Amino acid sequence: MYRYCENGHHYISCQPLPLPPAENSREHPVFLFRRPPESGRAAFSVTALSQLTAAREDVSWLDSRRIPLTQAPPGEAAKWLPQGLRAVNFDHPRWREMAAWQPAAGKKRVHILAIGDVGSTIAMGLKLLAGDTVDVIGICDINETAVKRWEFELNQVTWPWRYDAMPTVEIVSQERLFDCDAFLFVASKGIPPVGSGVQDVRMAQFQANRTLVELYARKARCARFRGLFCVISDPVDPLSRAALLASNRDENGVYDGMGLLPQQIQGYGLGVMNARAAYYAKQDPRFAAFLTEGRAFGPHGTGLVIANSVEHYEDGLSRELTELALTANLKMRELGFKPYVAPALSSAALSVLLTLRGEWHYGSVCLGDVFMGVKNRYTAAGLETEDLPLPDALFRRLTETQDILRKII
Repeated sequence: MYRYCENGHHYISCQPLPLPPAENSREHPVFLFRRPPESGRAAFSVTALSQLTAAREDVSWLDSRRIPLTQAPPGEAAKWLPQGLRAVNFDHPRWREMAAWQPAAGKKRVHILAIGDVGSTIAMGLKLLAGDTVDVIGICDINETAVKRWEFELNQVTWPWRYDAMPTVEIVSQERLFDCDAFLFVASKGIPPVGSGVQDVRMAQFQANRTLVELYARKARCARFRGLFCVISDPVDPLSRAALLASNRDENGVYDGMGLLPQQIQGYGLGVMNARAAYYAKQDPRFAAFLTEGRAFGPHGTGLVIANSVEHYEDGLSRELTELALTANLKMRELGFKPYVAPALSSAALSVLLTLRGEWHYGSVCLGDVFMGVKNRYTAAGLETEDLPLPDALFRRLTETQDILRKII
């Protein structure tokens, strides 16, 4: 194990690095690893020693027992795991910034881009529930009448005699979009109308919404945005990947790592799939184990994986429950309505709120060369993904989902 100290910051690594050496120190260090900057998360909260020497990042990190070992994990780093060990990619051009990062204290400012059906529902959810975490909700839309309406209406929602208990709603301009702690991308070029016959509505939106998310990812780069870039427009998983790539390319299209960090971007679509699985689990006792032992993985669409139980996994039941959750939006469309209320609240408002609180939630995060929905949280050490023993049949489904996502972008 190599030890370093630079400008009062302490580091440990399995590799010799061009940094000032240090003697053994009791100071809480940052672990420095080396991988190509575009190969995955540039910083993360370590859950297993095998992650420190892994040759690459992929779905195996959801069950670290499955990470192929190219060298022996650094046992000396084990003592720092209970305190929260941060790992940072030394080959990333912004590694010093990530090593010194500290979570911001106090209430947050959240900005929502596009205040249509989904955006306005998210704003209502945050207005009602986020008073302990959010102090300002900024709203922006090309429809000036819409933003005036929601500023007017939502600021008239208040507890009696506790007029500062809920977040204030403000209209923000395009120029101020990234003056916030969390930017919620809800813009969309259109959703196939009810009755259109489109089966995979989310993927039908990808090409149209990709140009939009790439535009705002580049704006975030220009603004040197350091907050959370939340992708809520469908399909969240490939759009998150598109945002990362677009933000980190220079004017010549070369990946330079100077835009949004991989761990800075998260897609919000899995929360409602989990909620839909829970809805059906409450109705059918065959799925009851999901309510206490189940998990959701993967995209908000094709490739979704619902596990009826991690401890007592049954592949047939899990696939049946997956199909119910996957097609629930079509049932709403058959009733003649767009299925946006549950996604806006379960996937977005509630999940973003849990994110800002540093609590466990479902969201699509960077796992190597894909973004994939998993249980995760942000800690003082960085982004942490749940790491637990997964049955072989379930893990095979996750690798299939990873392959599906890789083929999209």
